[in-house]
Amino acid sequence: MVGLGNPGPGYAGNRHNVGQMVIAELAHRISARFSNHKANATIAEGRSFPGGPRLVLAKPNSFMNTSGGPVAGLARFYKVPPERIIVVHDELDIDFDLIRLKQGGGHGGHNGLRDIIKAIDSPDFLRVRVGIGRPPGRQPAADFVLRDFSAAERSVLPNLLGDAADAVEQLTTDGLLAAQQRWHAPSS
Repeated sequence: MVGLGNPGPGYAGNRHNVGQMVIAELAHRISARFSNHKANATIAEGRSFPGGPRLVLAKPNSFMNTSGGPVAGLARFYKVPPERIIVVHDELDIDFDLIRLKQGGGHGGHNGLRDIIKAIDSPDFLRVRVGIGRPPGRQPAADFVLRDFSAAERSVLPNLLGDAADAVEQLTTDGLLAAQQRWHAPSS
């Protein structure tokens, strides 16, 4: 699975990097360390529980808009077909603090997804869409995603990252439909 974002400490807290934040949370859970991979990514490997599926967690070393090359390289290296790739990414069209899962579809203007679709020649990968909400007022979307989370959002962010990591784990063990039924259900 791949967490999208931009490389370097200057981008680490940006909304656009929430995918990489989720991957880091998953690596922490399985006590896995990241190391460099020849596909221009850092990877960590492990299992979320004894006998569970093997997880390959990846963070491309490229910028968001050129995520396709590292994803395609990792897919070839690990011999993973598009429908088994999981991409965790920020989503403007979902309210902050919500998670949605799907398989396939378009890129919806997300340049990271656009580049992955082009590089692997398929839109059929799984997506864990982490809601960051729309920019306030007339702020351009590009400026909004490249800003750090607000103080109010940062207070909720650990819960959001934990929920997104839970959604990824459920997706890998129970499948898409079961994960959607849990994460798309209205809050009580």
